[in-house]
Amino acid sequence: MNGLRKIWMMAAGLWCMMTASAQTADSTAWRNVFTDPQLRNLIETALERNADLRTANLNVVQAEAQLKAARLAFLPSLTVGAEGQLSDTKGQPTQKTYNIPVAMQWEIDLAGRLRGEKRAALASYWSTAEAERAVRLQLIASVATHYYTLVMMGEQLRVTRQSMNNALQTVEVLEALKEVGMQNEAAVSQARAAYLNIAASEKGLLQQLKTTENALMVLIGEKHDSICRATWGNTDVCIADTTTYAIETLANRPDVKAAEYALKAQMAQVNVARAAFYPQLTISASAGWTNSVGEIVNPGQILLNAIDSLVQPLFNKGQNRANLRIAKARQEQALVAFNQALLAAGGELSDALSACRLSSERLVLRQQEVAAAERAYEVSKVVMQNSSATYLEVLTAQSTLIQSRLSIITDWLDHIQGKINLFKALGTDAADVPSEHADDGTAQCHR
Repeated sequence: MNGLRKIWMMAAGLWCMMTASAQTADSTAWRNVFTDPQLRNLIETALERNADLRTANLNVVQAEAQLKAARLAFLPSLTVGAEGQLSDTKGQPTQKTYNIPVAMQWEIDLAGRLRGEKRAALASYWSTAEAERAVRLQLIASVATHYYTLVMMGEQLRVTRQSMNNALQTVEVLEALKEVGMQNEAAVSQARAAYLNIAASEKGLLQQLKTTENALMVLIGEKHDSICRATWGNTDVCIADTTTYAIETLANRPDVKAAEYALKAQMAQVNVARAAFYPQLTISASAGWTNSVGEIVNPGQILLNAIDSLVQPLFNKGQNRANLRIAKARQEQALVAFNQALLAAGGELSDALSACRLSSERLVLRQQEVAAAERAYEVSKVVMQNSSATYLEVLTAQSTLIQSRLSIITDWLDHIQGKINLFKALGTDAADVPSEHADDGTAQCHR
């Protein structure tokens, strides 16, 4: 446990920028973060139908069964059997004999082997439960990412089609100006080429949109003709992206907790390996009913027997020492994995906060860029219609405007993605955080 404390202190030094916690766990629960009703429906469907999450659920079921078996190992084992025999000798009556033995074997946990196995099984259960929560958190974030990508593509498609209309109008204006001698065929051809280029990009966007919809349907495990979604600008991720967070926030992440429980399990396995060097005390008892003793025929005679055995290992061909070395090495591996999980968690949280802040600032600048590009495009059209200026200025202004509008939509998605990454980096979905009750020997996981 001292190793765990040292790692937490080291991480606190590395990520000292996260000093003030400004949000409660409830505010980062997914239903409060993703308020879009259509996105909520998709997430709920995914949580019910996703194949990866279902597989993770079954892993928890297996770990729970192993934990129950480890707890029941403290109880004695009982076995019962029955056997009968018929002996037919010529000239003698048929002999009928039977035996109904009941045997009990009980291992007294002198060296703590059973306790160690129970602790290891409990830690493994919680590690599996946290791994399931990590899959769940990743699934929620993936569904949200695909959903907002569709929203972005929908807006890009709208802007592209609006640009197509503008380009077509420009072609018509240039053709009219050509007829009166104010423009030439080169300008008309350039305008028509620009229009066809935008039309081709529309087809590419439609293909990307369909591919993203199909990927989202795989995530939610349900087929739809199309995914209903909000319009751009009318949906957002409700999580504070300008605050800092305490280092303790990392303890709520499922990957960090899973690595911590995995380390605890390996610590318990080291104790189990050490227990193999100590004697084992086993109490065996048997009882039974039989009619093969003396002259008793029926009901049978009850036979009782009890044996105590104490076994001290002396030489096991080096297997016990090898098992101990292996257990210590695995404990060290688990410690390294926990260290890396903690450092990676801090890095992801820092990256998410930085991405949210910088993308928000970039959006402000991009809005100013779009406003300037729109003004330049309108002015260039007026100049072209009222002078002998070439179409090159209009084409340049139009291209700049389209690029600016598409860029601000992409920057908006980057900002949304930063918030989604922040939600995932915090890992504090309060409605689904497992609660451990180690004192009373129970394990409860809200799934």
